This record gives sequence, structure tokens and C-alpha cells, in this order.
Amino acid sequence: MVKEYIENNKDRFIEELFELLRIPSVSTDKKFKDDVLKAADYLKQKLEALNVDKVEVCQTPGFPIVFAEKIVDQKLPTVLVYGHYDVQPADPYELWETPPFEPQVRNGKIYARGACDDKGQMYMHIKALEVMQQAGKLPCNVKFMLEGEEEVGSDHLPDFVRNNKEKLKADVVLISDTDIIDNENPSITVGLRGMSYMEVEVTGPNRDLHSGMYGGTVANPINVLCEMIASLKDEKGRITIPGFYDKVEELSQEERNEMNKAPHDDEKYKKELGIDKLEGEEGYTTLERIGIRPTLDVNGIWGGYTGEGAKTVLPSKAHAKISMRLVPGQNHKDISKLFTEHMKAIVPKSVKIKVIAHHGGQPAVVPTQSTEIEAAKKAFTEAWGKEPVLTREGGSIPIVELFQKELKLDSVLMGFGLGEDAIHSPNESYGIFNYLKGIETITLFHHHYAAMKS
Repeated sequence: MVKEYIENNKDRFIEELFELLRIPSVSTDKKFKDDVLKAADYLKQKLEALNVDKVEVCQTPGFPIVFAEKIVDQKLPTVLVYGHYDVQPADPYELWETPPFEPQVRNGKIYARGACDDKGQMYMHIKALEVMQQAGKLPCNVKFMLEGEEEVGSDHLPDFVRNNKEKLKADVVLISDTDIIDNENPSITVGLRGMSYMEVEVTGPNRDLHSGMYGGTVANPINVLCEMIASLKDEKGRITIPGFYDKVEELSQEERNEMNKAPHDDEKYKKELGIDKLEGEEGYTTLERIGIRPTLDVNGIWGGYTGEGAKTVLPSKAHAKISMRLVPGQNHKDISKLFTEHMKAIVPKSVKIKVIAHHGGQPAVVPTQSTEIEAAKKAFTEAWGKEPVLTREGGSIPIVELFQKELKLDSVLMGFGLGEDAIHSPNESYGIFNYLKGIETITLFHHHYAAMKS
């Protein structure tokens, strides 16, 4: 019944997602404010059409949170679905093969900003609710909390969660905002890294200068900033900020060996990325570097003249945005403070520095021996014909740690994306197979979870 209903309605399911993808809900750019609100309203309408008990667009000081619930029996377990309807900026637009907010299908994939992260994955849950309703009585109660600020740090989500604990009361959180290994090897994410996102501004002279008249006598802020950034890692790929690794939880060799049983091919990985050599912290495999080791990366750097042609300028300012992915044991506030103190300690007297902490989130690991994970395993095994592997992922979803702390709930990270989906990059995509198979798997999770909790 489940497979048949999805197959018979797949064209409509895809078109509904297309309608959502056409809304450029970029939360970080003020010019898209009305579009973010439009996306929230679209979700409200779609949930109302499914005759849920309640739908609310809950206002926050930022963008709203869409809350909905369908309670069929207080004795049944309740699943709280979390997702986000905001997306990353589509820049640079010129690198997209087709316009980012005009979804297109090529080679079985939907290409659009937000196709995978997270509109496509989030919308699967709304369609799974429809599938379950068509199959008869819902096997468990369902709540939705869909936010519009995930891509800018979920600044207002903690207060919403703390102030609405009764509204959000549930037995488990279900999230689809992660990847599987590939379509032949399904997986469930059980660990996520945290995040500290910083910005650095270096100022030299009080105005841009002629590089011939002043070069060699006045410090160039871009040169200084590049030298400072280069010093943040040593020749072994370790971050040089004092105290950075002090609280990192080290996994045992047995745990590392188990992690490395997941299917992975470095040669295939390099070929997919178009690179000849991998880099990272010495002494760790690729899977370990992604899942259990912290990182520091420059996400953007600018200053001086970058237009067409030449302009021989010694710039007044230079800027960089730097993210650090964190692992269990590390606290994003502590790391942001260590980074700030270190940058101020190493800056030369020839320039001034300003360090800004933008947003952050804590790392999270969920228990692997639980009814929730077993239900997810059963759902994947039934839908995909193969038991999923448990993995740790390099990305960050701050809400996971927040749910553990404030609601005492663990999350099931049941994502269906692929590494090749290019989230946050031009030509983001999401496989139609993954979208439809995700709806099926989510539906099966509800059934198995309800049966195991009865």
C-alpha cells in the first residue's frame, strides 16, 4: 500500500517540492525576507491540507517557526519532526547550469538551491504523513517544528524550545538533514560535529594607498592576514591555537576500527572531487578526519581591489570568515574565545584587528543502542533491502544537542542525501530516487517505532 501510493502520486509529490524550491528563502540576505516568510506560509498551507489538529506560524525575533501536530491517541508514542525551510545563498549564480530557483530534473536528480538541504529532505516528512493517513490510522502521534534560521545559526530556536517544552513534548526527534553513504549502502548518522563561525578584520593605514609609493614601508593588511591564517595549522595538519585540543574526546582504537568498516574508497573520493591528493590531520583516515576530528577552514577572504583589470592599491582593510568544526568534548563558546585570544596575541603591531563571533553550535552523539535506532534500522532494511551502517558525519545540526539538553530527547538522524549533492554549492541536487525512497523509509520508521514502543 505504501509503495503503491507513493508510485501513484510521485509526480504530484515532486511538483509540490518544486513549488517550495521556487521560493528563494535565503535567510542570511535581507532582500529575501519576504520569500522566507512565503516559504513558511507554503508549509502551513500544505500541513493544513492534511487535516492536522493544529498549525501555527510561531513568530520569533527573526524568522518564524512552523509548528503543527496530529494527535491520534495520547497512549501512542509521539514523533517530533525537525527540519528547516531556509536555504543558503545561491551565489555565485554564474556557476549554476540552470537557475538555482527554477528546479530542473537532469539524470534523475532535482537541481535547485535547497533541493537536498533541507527542503527536499524536510518535505519528505510532510508527504510521509499523507501516506500514513491514506493507509489508515496513524501508527503514532506526529509533531512538526520547521524553522527558518538554520542556515544562520538558529539564533532564536533555543528560546523557542525552552519556552515551549509542553508543546514540543515527544518521545523522539526525527531529522532528515544528513547523508547516506550511497544508494547501495544506506546509513544512519549517530554523531555530528559542532561549529564555531568567526570573522576577522585587519586594518592597516587609514585609507587605501598607492602600492608603489607606500609598498615596502606600510604593512599590507591582506599579507598580514594571510600570514596569520597560515600559522593556524602546522605541517602535520594540527590546529595551533593553544588549548584547542584540551577537551577533545579521543575514541579508542576499537571504536576507530569500527568506524573504518564503513564503505569508503579514497581514490574514488578524490576522483569525484577532481583532486590528486587528500590532506588533513596526520595519523587519521578520511572517515576519521570527517567524523571525529576538529577542523579549521577559511570560508571566505577579501580585501583590496578584485574588479576587472589592475589597480595597484595597498588596501586599508582585509577580512576573512573562518569556521571551526568541533567534536565531542569541545564547547563552541570556549573555542570562539580561544580563537579570539589567539588572533589578538599573534597580530603584529603594524595593524589593528577585530574578531567577531557569528554563530556556533555544540557537537552531538546519540546512543546507538536504543529502540529509536533499532526502528530506524528496521525501516531502512525493509525499504532498501540492506541493513544501514552507523556513521558520524562532519556537518553540524545544533538543534540535536539542544534537544538533548532542554527536552531530554535523542534524535534519529535519518537523512537520504549523497555527498555528490553539492549542498551549499552551485548545482545543488537531490535524487528523485532518494526523495521517494525517503518518504517510504520515514513511513516505515513510524510503523516500526510504534510497534516497538507498544
